[in-house]
Amino acid sequence: MKVAVIGGGPGGLYAAALLKRLDPTREVTVWERNAPDDTFGFGVVLSDETLGGIEHADPTVYEALREHFVRWDDIDIVHRGVRHTSGGHGFAALGRKRLLQILHERCRSLGVELRFRTEAPSSALLAEAYDLVVAADGVHSATREACADVFRPRVTSHRCRYIWLAADFAFDAFRFEIAETEHGVMQLHGYPYAADASTVIVEMREEVWRAAGFQDLDEQGSIERCAKLFADALGGRPLRSNNSAWTTFRTVVNERWSCGNVVLLGDAAHTAHFSIGSGTKLAVEDALALAACLQEQDGLDQALTAYEEERKPVVASTQRAARASLEWFENLGLYLHQPPRQFAFNLLTRSRRVTHGNLRLRDARFTDAVEREFGCRPGTPPMFTPFRLRGLTLRNRVVVSPMDMYSAVDGVPGDFHLVHLGARALGGAGLVMTEMVCVSPEGRITPGCAGLWTGRQAGAWKRIADFVHRQTPGTAVGVQLGHSGRKGSTRLMWEGMDEPLPDGNWPLMAASPLPYKPGSQAPRQLSRAQLTDIREEFTAAAWRAARAGFDLLELHCAHGYLLSGFLSPLTNHRTDAYGGSLEKRLRFPLEVFDAVRAVWPGERPMTVRISATDWAEGGTSAEDAVAIARAFAAHGADAIDVSTGQVVTEERPEFGRSYQTPFADRIRHEAGVPVIAVGAISSWDDVNSLILAGRTDLCALARPHLYDPHWTLHAAAEQGYTGPGAVWPAPYRAGSRRPQTGRTDAPKPRLSLDG
Repeated sequence: MKVAVIGGGPGGLYAAALLKRLDPTREVTVWERNAPDDTFGFGVVLSDETLGGIEHADPTVYEALREHFVRWDDIDIVHRGVRHTSGGHGFAALGRKRLLQILHERCRSLGVELRFRTEAPSSALLAEAYDLVVAADGVHSATREACADVFRPRVTSHRCRYIWLAADFAFDAFRFEIAETEHGVMQLHGYPYAADASTVIVEMREEVWRAAGFQDLDEQGSIERCAKLFADALGGRPLRSNNSAWTTFRTVVNERWSCGNVVLLGDAAHTAHFSIGSGTKLAVEDALALAACLQEQDGLDQALTAYEEERKPVVASTQRAARASLEWFENLGLYLHQPPRQFAFNLLTRSRRVTHGNLRLRDARFTDAVEREFGCRPGTPPMFTPFRLRGLTLRNRVVVSPMDMYSAVDGVPGDFHLVHLGARALGGAGLVMTEMVCVSPEGRITPGCAGLWTGRQAGAWKRIADFVHRQTPGTAVGVQLGHSGRKGSTRLMWEGMDEPLPDGNWPLMAASPLPYKPGSQAPRQLSRAQLTDIREEFTAAAWRAARAGFDLLELHCAHGYLLSGFLSPLTNHRTDAYGGSLEKRLRFPLEVFDAVRAVWPGERPMTVRISATDWAEGGTSAEDAVAIARAFAAHGADAIDVSTGQVVTEERPEFGRSYQTPFADRIRHEAGVPVIAVGAISSWDDVNSLILAGRTDLCALARPHLYDPHWTLHAAAEQGYTGPGAVWPAPYRAGSRRPQTGRTDAPKPRLSLDG
């Protein structure tokens, strides 16, 4: 096999070395347009996991690397003159030049041909002359662009400028330092990579960079300015550069990684923000996987397919974490008011890879200090601290999220609802929410939706609320009121979600006469008189909900239902007083909120669920969501339940663990209103992390409560918590400890006797 490698960075070089080592008969050639000693950046951080893979695949390279590693465990976070240190993190780094030298030597010893100061031929020409072309030509990959119709890349630029620099001394920890200047917030990321050298990255938002005048400075001017800004962190010592320039980070994602016999590797295939130190790590891991797949598979096509299938999920997970970290630093100004320890905890858990539980294992003393500052009593996890909304005190921060059950008859909740909601209330959550309860027959999503437009329905709900209050004292039960709008008159979810009924349809109404999707029924645009009628339907339903004994009322203004349809510019095309600007689009939802608040008991809280983004171009933006939250808060909303999407069918959500939480986080800090976070929050560790970091006040979980109605009580048991935040019902107390299981370990052999 003849192999061409485009790009002499760590990923390309290591791929070349591995491919040659695994099969010495291969002809492997590397093209690198720069000189051997040319490099950008200074230090490289590698994880223990990556090093383990290198050690297993090529002990020679591993031993050479090990001789030059600098290791450290601590992270220092300096904010407003206060430094907090968290230990137990375990980093290993070395100079990028040293890494390249080691790989050059290894390639030469194996017989890889290295062509420096040589521009590679086009990938098309190489593909004709070689059996395999490995494109490791970086974030600006010409190979990727030449075959863009197959790779289908998406490149996203972000909001911060940064510059790679170095200092001629070693930090004694990974250091984050925040500078609040007259121009805005700037941050330093620093870490040692040799006994006498450290990488220093200075980063700030584009508008701060411009306000500070960096665009007018040459390279030396930028270096001197950065050294002055962070003189305390540097001990007054200077910084140096290596053709350093200010740039913006670009996230690269490719739908496919191979085109014929050409395959992408490293930054050509994907990028992950430097704040989680993953660029070189991912490239080296790509090289390991590619070499392994070529060994394991029978043919090249199968090998490249296996390589892509193996690496894409790993990279996607890393990119989600990197995106969360990147956005945290972009929005750093939101968190400056936090107490120093909470700020430090927030920074450490920003990517959602380091969690409350993980950090406790690394540094229990630091985590305990953060909890004390937050107000946790000894032995009390953050999720089991109380939270007050108006006259209602929730005994913990867990909410059973509204989940449509489609099991009502004529809008009346029956025994199923009693058992369903009763079981979740017995399960220990602080607040149990009903499904969306419709305010009229025409406001139903399906024929199986529950309602509150009749006294009979109200009586059935009272039965459920009374059960919760009687059998689970301290658990609150809330009702979510809504109207389906253009998404109504559809089949039960398991019979065809969002599909129109085959017969028995009722007329739909919405902000604008736009069907939800092709084949959906077209709604009528609501007239002013009809708006008044619907507002009165909400008011009547709220009055019935109060008499039924609900502790909290939530107004459903999300997911493309009627009130959400007014808020989104994609679904509200009106030209009257209820359409156009965001202020006008808010008008009717606020009118409904005011009418409901007027009849809802003053001591009981009201929340509003919103879709903080439509995940579609031209739809509700994160900035709009903050403005919407502010408007509802100004009208008396006690908290905003922050969901996203389901407004238009062309949405492209960025799914992932806790993926909607950043929207709640932003609203909480910018609008200054309590928030409920939702969206793929699945573990009690996630809940503790989000609460303690100050990203949300409450966490709403849906599917986990379908899987385990006693999710909250089990979370308490697994954490060894027995306090007032999680009270087992008296009949269940005997089950409050994890049941014993059969023995799974076998006696170990003690002696080995020769026959």
